[in-house]
Amino acid sequence: MTERSGQAGDATGGPVPTTPVCYRHPGRETYVRCTRCDRPICPECMRDASVGHQCPECVSEGRRSVRPARTAFGGGAAGRQGYVTKTLIALNVLVMVLSIASARSGAAAAGGSGFGGLFGDSTPLTNWGAVIGQAILPDGTLGGVAEGQWYRLVTAMFLHYGLPHLLLNMWGLWVLGRALEAVLGPLRFLALYLIAGLGGNVAVYLFSPANQPSAGASTAIFGLFAAIFVIMRRLGRDTSAIVPILVINLVFTFAVPNISVAGHLGGLVVGALMALVLAYAPRMRRTTFQAAGGAVLLVALLGLVLVRTGMLIG
Repeated sequence: MTERSGQAGDATGGPVPTTPVCYRHPGRETYVRCTRCDRPICPECMRDASVGHQCPECVSEGRRSVRPARTAFGGGAAGRQGYVTKTLIALNVLVMVLSIASARSGAAAAGGSGFGGLFGDSTPLTNWGAVIGQAILPDGTLGGVAEGQWYRLVTAMFLHYGLPHLLLNMWGLWVLGRALEAVLGPLRFLALYLIAGLGGNVAVYLFSPANQPSAGASTAIFGLFAAIFVIMRRLGRDTSAIVPILVINLVFTFAVPNISVAGHLGGLVVGALMALVLAYAPRMRRTTFQAAGGAVLLVALLGLVLVRTGMLIG
């Protein structure tokens, strides 16, 4: 206890009662004490507590002792803000702007109209980053994943053929992403998105013609469709509203020309597998199991890429 002494005695020779002073500000008298450590605190040092007031040090210690809130699947509560979903949408929009700019630059050099990239045409950026197994590129060189351009398996999920393609996928990401990020947490949701998107692009590489380009976030979006079904079933919630939407998207996948069936189905399957890992991990070692499961899926996908590459260049 920090106190300030009074005079040695009063007129009768007895001791003068001391007046408590704030332990952080010795010049300030106070009769209020911290309800946790019982030290005197002045109004500036008072922190509201459930009962009475606490000093700043006790408040800090209390915060450190409280475990951060976690979701049902071990993720952080920050996922409720949808930061990862918003960042992914912003990144896709930025890449679309760059893609259109690359098309306009190329058209200007060739004397064209400069509307390439807006309504489904290829652009220099999509030519560079779309999934292609092995083909003669516009510049006359041989390229593709089989030629060592593995980056295409990742960049393709952020590229789109025109604004309608982008807007449709971003609407799906906005609706599904926020819901999944809220229950999984930011890191687990990001892992789900990237692994599902990679899985769809690996399926394109495996099952599509080697010279046929493919790009779009729909590989990851279909993974989110599968994941939200798995997650809701794990939570015991009604999934009757999800099945019709998923069926409609699958019908469009097979009925509409120029849609990558392999990419959509690959994203759907890998997204479902990753969601099963996240949803059914044992509680006691949940994070370890989830990380290991994601690593196994990643290694399996890379192994399939190696097998397909050997088939193309062998």
